[in-house]
Amino acid sequence: MDAKTAVSIIIPFYNGIDWLEMIFVALGKQTFKDFEVIVADDGSREDVVARLEELMARQPFPVTHLWQEDCGFRKNRMLNKAVVQSRTEYLIFLDGDCIPHRKFVEEHCKARREGFVVAGRRVDLPAVLSEGMSVGKVASPGFERKLVWPLLYAGIVRGEKHMENCIRITSPTLRRWFIRQRYEGILGCNFSMYKSDLLKANGFDERYVNPGTGEDTDLEDRLVRLGIRPLVMNHYATVYHKKHRRLDIHNEANRILYEENTRNRVGRTPYGIVRETTE
Repeated sequence: MDAKTAVSIIIPFYNGIDWLEMIFVALGKQTFKDFEVIVADDGSREDVVARLEELMARQPFPVTHLWQEDCGFRKNRMLNKAVVQSRTEYLIFLDGDCIPHRKFVEEHCKARREGFVVAGRRVDLPAVLSEGMSVGKVASPGFERKLVWPLLYAGIVRGEKHMENCIRITSPTLRRWFIRQRYEGILGCNFSMYKSDLLKANGFDERYVNPGTGEDTDLEDRLVRLGIRPLVMNHYATVYHKKHRRLDIHNEANRILYEENTRNRVGRTPYGIVRETTE
């Protein structure tokens, strides 16, 4: 693995072994294959870890499993550990409930630029499609193509939102004609960047110990203050997201931290990969 051209795929994880198995199948089908996977495990049970170790042994790509004790939601702390562990210059972040398109890694690599965060998009699977996902379906030829019409039907007939994200536009010419370039909107489940750029911000702020606002929004704002801009890739670098109960994105503790960082115009957090405060 060439550290300059290969990439590290970091997957935050907590007990969702069935979806992680499907993700591994999808990663095995990637058109770009020079990557390592780091499973950033925020305290999964022993039985899940045992299944994960069996699963890792069968993969055609290198997998590293990092684990920390379950002491509540410490996703950002685990992500920082994974960044330190990574062996390449470029990082892709993929949530453990998102199945990547077979060109997911290739397209992130094509779009990578120093000083930018490549922000891919996600398709939120309707409940019936999400519940019907299986290793066999993900492994089948034309998996992504088979999803297009059911997703469009769910959007047009049943009113499901954002189903149009399943339509992929890969031609650079068509992208220039039809897609307005956006420079805001990182999704924590699907983004990539150079490690050196992330280290300028000192990684993720580990004070966020609740899901919701702060995991991705805080990082995006801090990066922008450092001159590192999001590059949003609509209809490109796609993932298919599991249907689940929506998290409380308005968590009060997170809001207070976010407003503090905003008020103080924080770029590099002192509560990140390197602890730079005695508090």
